[in-house]
Amino acid sequence: MRSLLFVPGDAPHKLEKALSSGADALIVDLEDSVAVSGKSAARRHAVAFLEQAGREAERPRLLVRVNAFGTGLADDDLAAVIPTRPHGVVLPKAVLGADIQALDARLRRLEAANGIAAGTTRILPIATETARAVLALTSLSEGHPRLCGITWGAEDLSADLGAETNRDGSGAWTSPYRLARDLTLLAAAAAGADAIDTVHLAYGDLAALERECREARRDGFTGKLAIHPAQVPIINAAFRPSEAALTEARAVVAAFAGSPGAGVIGQAGAMLDHPHLRRAERLLERFDRGSAQRKS
Repeated sequence: MRSLLFVPGDAPHKLEKALSSGADALIVDLEDSVAVSGKSAARRHAVAFLEQAGREAERPRLLVRVNAFGTGLADDDLAAVIPTRPHGVVLPKAVLGADIQALDARLRRLEAANGIAAGTTRILPIATETARAVLALTSLSEGHPRLCGITWGAEDLSADLGAETNRDGSGAWTSPYRLARDLTLLAAAAAGADAIDTVHLAYGDLAALERECREARRDGFTGKLAIHPAQVPIINAAFRPSEAALTEARAVVAAFAGSPGAGVIGQAGAMLDHPHLRRAERLLERFDRGSAQRKS
C-alpha cells in the first residue's frame, strides 16, 4: 500500500467521496478526527459505510483506526466493525509487542464469533506516539503474522515529550522525531513488515509533501499516510517504482541467476554483490505485492 488516506468516521459524505480518491487504502477514523461526543455516531456511520463499500468489486483496502486501549472505547469499536470484515485495524498509541498480542487476542475472538477465518484481519500499529512506545519498538523485531505494516506519528509524541515543536525552521523533523522515524523503519525491516511514513499535516504544501515522499522512499519506506485527497496522487507517484528502476532490478536478478557466485558485473560495468541483489529483490517483491493488492 502506497497511500493510506484517513477519513473521519463521522462524515458519510467524505467517506463516500474517498472511495474515488485513488488511495490504495482508506483508514476510517474513529479516533482523533472524531469528537468524544460523536464517538457512537461515528461508529454507526463507519459500520454502514464498511458494509456498503465492502460489497463493491473495485475499491481501496478498508482499514479502521479504533480508539486506543486506554480510552475504554476500543472494545466497542472492534465489536462494531469486525463483523463488516475490514482489511485491518489501525491501532493508535501502540506499545508494540504487548498491545499487538492484546489486539490479536481480541481479533481472534471476534473472527471466531463472526465466521471469519482466523488471522484474516491485519494490524497496522502507530508505533511512536509516546516515549514508552518508541523505546519498546525493538519488542516487535520477531514480527507478527497479522502485521501489514508499521507506521509512526509525531504529533502525540511531541505532546508526550512536552516539546514546543517537532520541526525546525526549515520544516525538517527535529532529532527526537528523526529518531522515532528511523526506529520505525528499522523495526519494520526486522519484523518483515512494510514501513509506512507518517502524515504531512501541511496538506496545501504539495511540494514539501513530494520532497518528504522522495526522502521516505529513498530510505526504505514503502508508502505514506495521507490526510487529504489532494495528497494521494503525489504519494502514489512517489512510491511507484519507475520502469527504469524495475528494468534494472530485473536485470540484476537475472545476472545473479546466471552467475550465482560472490558477485557479477552489471550492465553499467560495475561490480554487483549480494546487497545489490537483495535490494533488487525487495523492490520487485514490493512492486508485485502492491500490484496484487490493487487488483484484489
